[in-house]
Amino acid sequence: MLRLPVSKLKDGMVLGQSLFNTAGGSYLVKGQPVTIDYIRKLHQLGIQNITVTSMDPSHKLPPPPDVIEEKTRVKAIGAVYDTFQSIEESGTLDIPALQKVTDAIVFDLFDNHENLVQLTDIRTHDAYTFAHSVNVAVLSAMMGMLCHLPKEDLSLITLGGLLHDLGKIEVHTDILNKNRSLSNSEFDIMKKHPSDGARRILKMPGLPKSSILAAIAGQHHEHIDGTGYPRGIKGDEMHRFAKIAAIADVYDALTSERPYKKAYMPNIAYNIMHNINKGQFDPKLLDLFFNNVALYPEGAVLKTTFGFAVVKESKFGRTTTPVIILFADTNGKLLSQRTVIDLSEEKDGAESIQVVPTGNDLYHFIHELGVDPSYYLEEEREKDKAAGIKPSGVPTSPRMRMRSY
Repeated sequence: MLRLPVSKLKDGMVLGQSLFNTAGGSYLVKGQPVTIDYIRKLHQLGIQNITVTSMDPSHKLPPPPDVIEEKTRVKAIGAVYDTFQSIEESGTLDIPALQKVTDAIVFDLFDNHENLVQLTDIRTHDAYTFAHSVNVAVLSAMMGMLCHLPKEDLSLITLGGLLHDLGKIEVHTDILNKNRSLSNSEFDIMKKHPSDGARRILKMPGLPKSSILAAIAGQHHEHIDGTGYPRGIKGDEMHRFAKIAAIADVYDALTSERPYKKAYMPNIAYNIMHNINKGQFDPKLLDLFFNNVALYPEGAVLKTTFGFAVVKESKFGRTTTPVIILFADTNGKLLSQRTVIDLSEEKDGAESIQVVPTGNDLYHFIHELGVDPSYYLEEEREKDKAAGIKPSGVPTSPRMRMRSY
């Protein structure tokens, strides 16, 4: 998939991401062609970049499937929005509705066990907290499956993800939606939201195992090295579910566009969380998480030491070394013969990836190339289909063996 500036979109390009509004409604749905009116709407909303499957509007290449269905995500965002509204207005929440959404997320994760986590959706600024809560729930549930949690705990960690930012009810929207970095005093206010969320959860009647849900909300900004907030706890002082939620929370924040920052590609989030933020996360859980995230989404263009390539697929457990289709040399000259390379079988395969072009750089590169690399991806898919070859990541999915759960 190709992340382009909104200014470069053309009528008919197929979206690789959905755009959600506050209550979970979709302004735009991934897999659908964008229209002139929607491009205008994106400009009005201040969206800077969006992912498409091809730069050629006539090439209707579908986006790769995600770990949950779009309708489940929409319902979940709406449920979180309703929860925040209900608590603000009456101090109550609809527990059966939240449980229904929780069950749907878990069901989808089992049903889509063959799929890696794909690119984060995009949201209007006022919808960020609600969509973010759903993503944290989905990613936490996925991690719970990989950790072989029993059914009750799997439901609990999913619900904890949905409610982890409940304390933001106490934070004024001017701070939540600020389009630049927070001042010290504003950040001090923001740092109270984990404790406020935990307190609200403990006071809420009818929630299952509220002490664990409160731990997820209260500790999702803590770090195992003690550098987090609000209490600065470390190591096993953190609940194991909070360690999982902390990873999901930071990953989704890094890969989401905010008023004050651009969205990082998954591979950049990987580097930040493994290197810059090293020591903040449980290392085993962090590796487990990124083994199930498509660091280089299908259709992404890469500059490698071999030349320019388009990502064909990623494998479970080998997401740093995707299978690529080499189509141009290191100078950007098209090759007469394209080559499929599995970077996991190459020496220093991960290090061979130099740059993932996005935005204007990607647009100008493809424009000068004169050929949309997404055609090479579709061509290889058709070859595999004709030969009866399934994507190589499928048989090794660690969630497959839990299907009877």
